[in-house]
Amino acid sequence: MTRKKRRLYILGLFLLGLGTATALTLTAFQDNLVFFYSPTDLQAKKLPPEQLFRLGGLVETGSVERSGGGEARTVEVRFRITDLEHSVPVIYAGILPDLFREGQGVVANGRMAPDGTFRARELLAKHDENYMPAEVAEALKKSGRWNETVGTGK
Repeated sequence: MTRKKRRLYILGLFLLGLGTATALTLTAFQDNLVFFYSPTDLQAKKLPPEQLFRLGGLVETGSVERSGGGEARTVEVRFRITDLEHSVPVIYAGILPDLFREGQGVVANGRMAPDGTFRARELLAKHDENYMPAEVAEALKKSGRWNETVGTGK
């Protein structure tokens, strides 16, 4: 085997290894990516039921229903998330954030059920009077319903 052929084989093996490492890295990242959608975005895109994503908007006034017994903070909660244009029903079972209430910004992590209900695994609520999650604020700005008196709290 000549020197030139040996270099080509080594280069080929290196490129194969680099390609394999890149493919494995991208596959690992893809499993951990969680996309953000507003109710209007969700209406436009039909996502598969198994896809994990974040749904954000405002808790629709008059939509919060608690069910079950036990402590008030750990019961199943049904509510609707809205961007003031469309809304999505949400079911969450777990401990609610202290600042969770109607009319406030919220981001829920979870999946869509086949019946069109979003099953949340985790809820994130705003942390003070001047903060709204950046994704929620951006979605409200795109829909033309942004209230300038509420900032992003940076």
